[in-house]
Amino acid sequence: MFVQVIQAKTSDADALKAQLDRWVEELAPGAEGYLGTTAGVTADDEFIALARFESEEAARANSDRSEQASWWEETSKHLEDVTFHDSDDVTTFLEGGSDDAGFVQVMQGRVSDRDRFTEIQDELMATMQEERPEVLGLVQVWDDDLVTTAAYFASEHTAREGEGKAIPEEVRERLNEMRSLAEDLTYLDLTDPWLFSPETEEDDESS
Repeated sequence: MFVQVIQAKTSDADALKAQLDRWVEELAPGAEGYLGTTAGVTADDEFIALARFESEEAARANSDRSEQASWWEETSKHLEDVTFHDSDDVTTFLEGGSDDAGFVQVMQGRVSDRDRFTEIQDELMATMQEERPEVLGLVQVWDDDLVTTAAYFASEHTAREGEGKAIPEEVRERLNEMRSLAEDLTYLDLTDPWLFSPETEEDDESS
């Protein structure tokens, strides 16, 4: 899998959502190798999108389409300070991204020791379904030392409820150590996530 992570400030979330809806309707059918998108705007106007493709070649082919260039030119009018992080260093946990999610929390940070970070994470994933059953899935993207992790939940309520539950002390210690390895850790809460995948749309039409 190859993921394009796009981030920016926006002053018009509604216009941005309309542009994404137009992309889904008009451009997605011609985007070969496109797997889906998770996007949204936080309460403080931070926009983030994770666009998933089968490969880097498929993503580049989409970017090279003239209709894609025209769409981006119009869309970028609603964005400021845009950054891109493209990577095929992608891992999914549980069900990966879920179009059924009502809340998505994106965590980002620069990891000082990836080997140890990953070791702890693998240990925690082994008990994820037992300790945090409200997590529907995770998608994690690495760009050098920058890690972006999107966690999917049925609702913000279930996510916050899960955060408040007591967990074993050894699990808490591992979590604290893992967080200490991620510098400048930030959280982007998407309370109204924009979710789409071609498979989901086809399933909806056939149901």
